[in-house]
Amino acid sequence: MEEAGKGATTTTTQSPAHLVEAGQVKIPTGWKYKKLKLGPITLPWYASPESQLILVSFVCFLCPGMFNAINGLGGGGQLDQDADASTASNSALYATFAVVGFFAGTVTNALGIRFALSFGGLGYCVYISSYLCYNHTRNFGYVVFSGVLLGCCAGILWAAQGAIMMSYPPEKLKGRFISWFWIIFNMGAVIGSLVELGLNFHKDHNDTVSDGTYIGILILTFLGACLSWTLVDAKHVVRRDGSRIILMKHPTWKTEILGLWETLLSDPYVILLFPMFFASNWFYTYQFNNVNLPRFTVRARALNNTLYWLAQMFGALVFGFALDFPNVRRTTRAKAAWVVMFVLTFAVWGGGYVFQMKYTRGDTESGNIFVYDWRSSGYVGPMFLYISYGFYDAAWQTCVYWFMGAISNNSRKLANFAGFYKGIQSAGAAIIWRLDGLNTPYMNLFASCWGLLAGSLVIALPVVILKIKDTVPVEEDLAFTDETIEDVIGHKVMNEPHEREKVYAMVRRE
Repeated sequence: MEEAGKGATTTTTQSPAHLVEAGQVKIPTGWKYKKLKLGPITLPWYASPESQLILVSFVCFLCPGMFNAINGLGGGGQLDQDADASTASNSALYATFAVVGFFAGTVTNALGIRFALSFGGLGYCVYISSYLCYNHTRNFGYVVFSGVLLGCCAGILWAAQGAIMMSYPPEKLKGRFISWFWIIFNMGAVIGSLVELGLNFHKDHNDTVSDGTYIGILILTFLGACLSWTLVDAKHVVRRDGSRIILMKHPTWKTEILGLWETLLSDPYVILLFPMFFASNWFYTYQFNNVNLPRFTVRARALNNTLYWLAQMFGALVFGFALDFPNVRRTTRAKAAWVVMFVLTFAVWGGGYVFQMKYTRGDTESGNIFVYDWRSSGYVGPMFLYISYGFYDAAWQTCVYWFMGAISNNSRKLANFAGFYKGIQSAGAAIIWRLDGLNTPYMNLFASCWGLLAGSLVIALPVVILKIKDTVPVEEDLAFTDETIEDVIGHKVMNEPHEREKVYAMVRRE
């Protein structure tokens, strides 16, 4: 993150605490803090958490959103017999992501949000271009290389995104911010899927998607990388109540690498969330490559893909607002979310078991399998199952992010949480992509998805019950040692109460 303001809080660019008089909040001056009125609607100022979240959401709309649109077709849009390149690329992608993810919070803190997001976006451009190339040259190596590169880029992009989404909003709006992000982000996959559907509308048989699909999505990912430069530095972001983000000074590589280890030492309970992290992308391979790809025509795959990501938007909306329901204590909401996820796990995946019983990988390889088109008799049932898978995914991701955001408000710590989340998530994805490449039976992969999801919920229960509180005090978030205070205010302090009080004033309204 960028360095916090140094010295005493004497200007409007410093802590808002000294500006609060008689219940009034004074916001800094300048174009970044001017509200824009569109008729009866007043939009938040540019340097508000809301505006910055929307910008980050559209970066993800254009980059990982388009990635999801392509991968949601199964095989990266290729035919089933050509899916080996996609499987190898994604296995390399997530293996790299798993390593980079552990240090992505460190890189994001050191390089800054804008550079991290822009660098991440360029990796998606290269990844999409590799499939366009593969359509003509069958260059297997370039597709795999693009996966390795994207693993590095995406790890950093998602750490930056996670730090913003979890630390910018006030506590009472964290679920809503996650919901807004997930809706906009998944709208990208919906738009990408609609492009695929339009360009492949007349293909009532199983086929590779057209060049135009890859070219259109390639352009959109490049625009996403450019959009990241419109963000402002975190130190300029001011909430509606005048409070600012908990910031640390610009870190050294040494202190940030040590920070990863210190996060595990100071918050060892986060290890209980690791199985949820591991399971959170595990099921994509099964859904995309083992359900959508072998069982549907290319245009039905595109339609399924569109509905899948629409269901994600709806799921994020429902869970995001429910998790922020104001008349229920946060501890109660956390427990209720856990119960709902446990019930959904058995309801949705129970339906998936019934569908999976009807075919095997051997049937697919021999061609002895019925392929659904949207005009086929019996298509509606599998379509609704696929929609349920999308809704469930959004519910799972929203809850995991909300659980992490409910534990802390410290952006440095949350950047590391996000790095752990994406790293462990990607380790799981790398493994299952490889298992799919080894032609593991469909039923085995299905059972692993169901078992991991249910088991990880049970392991995470102590964190939900014991560590999520109704609010997180700033004092607990910052763990006020002399070194931490120096990190926050940018200079050494005397070990006196009034000096420490300065730190509180810099990060909250009083």
